[in-house]
Amino acid sequence: MRLVPKFLRRSESERTGTMTVVEHLEELRRRLIIAFIAVGLGSIVGWIIYPYFMDFIREPFCDYVTAHPDVRPPAGCDLVITGLIDPFIVKMKIVVYLGLAVALPVVLWQVWAFVNPGLTEGERRYAIPFVASATVLFFLGAAFAYWTLPKALNFLLGFAGAGITPILTADRYVSFIVLVTLAFGLSFLFPVLLVFLELVGVLSSRRLRSWRRYAILFIAVFSAVITPSSDPYTMLAMMIPMYVFYEAAIIIGRLMKK
Repeated sequence: MRLVPKFLRRSESERTGTMTVVEHLEELRRRLIIAFIAVGLGSIVGWIIYPYFMDFIREPFCDYVTAHPDVRPPAGCDLVITGLIDPFIVKMKIVVYLGLAVALPVVLWQVWAFVNPGLTEGERRYAIPFVASATVLFFLGAAFAYWTLPKALNFLLGFAGAGITPILTADRYVSFIVLVTLAFGLSFLFPVLLVFLELVGVLSSRRLRSWRRYAILFIAVFSAVITPSSDPYTMLAMMIPMYVFYEAAIIIGRLMKK
């Protein structure tokens, strides 16, 4: 009697690395189901820590209000709502986002497992380094996003000058935090993508060295477009690490002789 559900089992063709188109689609379905289950279980954790997380992300705005005594929002540093379903939307958005963060190692492992049949035996041994480095870099990017948040708020809320009192709605504030965090988290996965492309032979360290000038331009444009605040502090906080990661990918490629 098989206790493992059919969609969780590895087929013989997957283990040998030869799969038909239908088997690829079935494998994709299986990996997506596992990822969604992981996010669902992570969302339970997100539901539990939701109150603490709200206090955590609201702190930069409270610090801004405290540091500017001339700015006295009617609600203080509390976030406001303007619709009946806004509380539900805000809470579910944060809970799912936290669930994705908790389940990130599992989701990344499913991504690796999906491309695994197309890799050589030597390339498959990088599974744990890939998942571990991608997870660490994503959370490092999220930490950078939170670190730049006070500067971004000072720039954005103070841009209009005196006489303007900010009243932030919970939905828009949470959306802004999520977008900034995702932008930094995804940008910090840049070196993982480059190293993976080196690993499978799409790129080489020599080619990356020859593309340095174009890479700097691309990173600058990417940072300007993807950062929701578009303030210089946030852009520089994204540009500098991304270029450092680009150079790191070149070094890693040379060490792997790619």
